[in-house]
Amino acid sequence: MALFGKLRSGLTKTRTGILGRIKEAVTGKKTLDEETLDAIEEILITSDIGVETVMELLERLRKRARIKGEDETAEIQDIMRQELKAVLSDQVERTAHDEKSFFNPGVTPFVIMVVGVNGTGKTTTIGKLAHRFRKEGKSVIIAAGDTFRAGASEQLNIWAERSGSDFVRHQAGADPGAVVFDALNAAVARRKDVLIVDTAGRLHTKVNLMEELKKIRRVMTKLIPEAPHETLLVLDATTGQNSIRQAEQFRDIVGLTGIVLTKLDGTAKGG
Repeated sequence: MALFGKLRSGLTKTRTGILGRIKEAVTGKKTLDEETLDAIEEILITSDIGVETVMELLERLRKRARIKGEDETAEIQDIMRQELKAVLSDQVERTAHDEKSFFNPGVTPFVIMVVGVNGTGKTTTIGKLAHRFRKEGKSVIIAAGDTFRAGASEQLNIWAERSGSDFVRHQAGADPGAVVFDALNAAVARRKDVLIVDTAGRLHTKVNLMEELKKIRRVMTKLIPEAPHETLLVLDATTGQNSIRQAEQFRDIVGLTGIVLTKLDGTAKGG
């Protein structure tokens, strides 16, 4: 499915929710006046759309009103759809990729480090990544770097079994760096194509836990200087604008290369 198709499907609740509220706001209005624009602005802001995006959209609407002078409710709704699509399309197209894997066949093992706060969906994301790589014919090994959360290793092991991936873990409470060290050595010895490293969920405001990620990264670079080749931050989309702060903190600590957004279709806020 094309990227726009996936976005359209995933954002159905968001799209209908926002546009439904806007429809109510403009019903009976004859012009796209400042009062109507203020109502639209409030709807967009309370839907957790970023202020910069809202301001850009409102400016586009004002220009349309001045140039064309649209004055029918139905036309106002059409204008909203067109301008929302125009604002978002530029951003989506800049990040759009085809369905090719980001795996680099020239690097073995290709090391992926997965980070994020508690409850964002890191474990499930790792399972999906492993499944995809296995479907592509790659050999995969998963490292259970979350040695603190109860049941984390067992949960991840289920995903490893389902995807047909190798699995490396230590006992609960073990040093995550030691797990990663053993997993890297195993990946090299077994000539695995991909190593996916799980890490314990941690709040981005907890300095000592964030520093632990640096240690895990140092363990990787000692064995494989270029590792990790990808560092993915898993974000819960329902967190809203606070996700930006999370991303900034994790970026400063471990240097992110990508973001995985989860729970995008659960609520209008997530979308």
